[in-house]
Amino acid sequence: MTMKTLIDAVADRTGETKARTAVTVETVFTEIAAQLAAGNDVTLPGFGKFVVVQRAARDGRNPATGEAIKIAAKQVPAFRPAAALREAVNPKPRVGGRRTQQRRQA
Repeated sequence: MTMKTLIDAVADRTGETKARTAVTVETVFTEIAAQLAAGNDVTLPGFGKFVVVQRAARDGRNPATGEAIKIAAKQVPAFRPAAALREAVNPKPRVGGRRTQQRRQA
């Protein structure tokens, strides 16, 4: 899904114009980025949590020359999905449905 298709989908569901929806969606993402840049977490219950993770400094290699280089420590954004989102993406198989009950009776 692209930003345009997300805006179109939200506009269709809410009945708002695409222009107003675009401003709203872009504002949400801008605010999430601003909060992460300030070092704050952003928690969206039932969806997940955006956090800033510290990556340690490490040694690396220049792929063109093979020369060893130092890669500096840095902060990177990360997303931790909520249990409800994980369940929506990977639903658990139903246990004890009608077919299971029929097999038990047979």
